[in-house]
Amino acid sequence: THSKRRRRVEFLDFMNSLTAAFPGRKLHVILDNLNTHKKNENWLKAHPNVQFHFTPTSASWLNQVEVWFSILQGQSLSGTSFTSLKQLQEHIDAYVNAYNDKAEPFVWTKKKVRQRRFKGRRLTQL
Repeated sequence: THSKRRRRVEFLDFMNSLTAAFPGRKLHVILDNLNTHKKNENWLKAHPNVQFHFTPTSASWLNQVEVWFSILQGQSLSGTSFTSLKQLQEHIDAYVNAYNDKAEPFVWTKKKVRQRRFKGRRLTQL
């Protein structure tokens, strides 16, 4: 779904289209703490198969989103050009559908960070 605005009405329209696309399925939706995503208790009561999960305000969830957009850029958009916004949207939708058919969870690892010593030098001298 494409939207030029990010109001609650667009968000709930998107959620309605999501529940219509997956009737009877339990859906877990991961959201950031945008005000639009909050205070939707009435909608959630009407859709008991949907559960919202909010990322912590201090989480680096945006990095994960950026990784996915990097994949989109590298595998689908690099070197392409479009004559209209609609053509771009259709291209992205087709890529997302193909990607989702083979999608697997990312495996996140944390590299071990080692402190480097500065031989004979003080930090104030650097």
